[in-house]
Amino acid sequence: MAQDHPNLTVVESRAVSYLLLKLRNKDTKADEFQRIGDRMMRILGEEALCRLPSVVEGEVQTPCGTVTGPVDSPTPGPPVCIVSIVRSGDILQEAVRVLSPGFSVGKILIQRDESREDKPAVLYYKKLPKNINQSFVLLVDPMLATAGSAIRAIQVLKENGVSTQNIMFLNLICCPEGLQAMAKLFPEIHIITGCVDSHLNEDKYIVPGLGDYGDRYYGTE
Repeated sequence: MAQDHPNLTVVESRAVSYLLLKLRNKDTKADEFQRIGDRMMRILGEEALCRLPSVVEGEVQTPCGTVTGPVDSPTPGPPVCIVSIVRSGDILQEAVRVLSPGFSVGKILIQRDESREDKPAVLYYKKLPKNINQSFVLLVDPMLATAGSAIRAIQVLKENGVSTQNIMFLNLICCPEGLQAMAKLFPEIHIITGCVDSHLNEDKYIVPGLGDYGDRYYGTE
C-alpha cells in the first residue's frame, strides 16, 4: 500500500474491521447502517485528532511513574477547520465535530458528471471560513475512488490560500487507483483511511467496497 501513496496511514484495528464488515453487508438496512457508520466515523475521527499539528511527543506523570507518548502541545497550533465534501463527507465531519466541538466547518459540493465516460468532478458550491488560509484543514469524505472529488476539493482549498502541507485527508475506504492519483499530484498530503480495497470496476465503484455510502446512510438508494 505504501507504494500507492507515500503518506498513507491505514488504521489497523479489529474494531474497524468488524464494523466495516457490517457496513459492507448489502443486507444492512439504513437505520443500522447509520448506527454502525456513526460508530465507525468516531473511531476514524479519533485517529485524525491525534495526528493534528498540536499533538507532539511528550511525557506525563502517572501515580507510579512517567510515560512518554503523544500529548497536546503546550503551545497552541493553527486553528483547525473540518471541510466536508458534501454529502457523504458531512457524516464524517459531524463525527469529528462531536469529538472536538469548536472547530470551524467548511463545505464543498462536488459531484461526478455521470453523463460523461470519464465522470469528471464538477464544483457546484463552496463555503469556507474567512481564516481558512491560516488553518490546518481536515478534509473528509468516506470514499476515495477515482480521487476526482478529493483532488478538486484540494484545488479549491489551494485557490483559497491553504497550503497542501496543512491538509489531512480522512476517509473510510480507498482503492489503489485513487491513492495513485493523489500521490501523483499531492504526495505531501497525509491520508488516513480504514482500509484499501482491491480496485475500481468499470462504473468507477470501489470493489468490494460497500456501494454508495451516502445513499445507504441516508436511505436514498
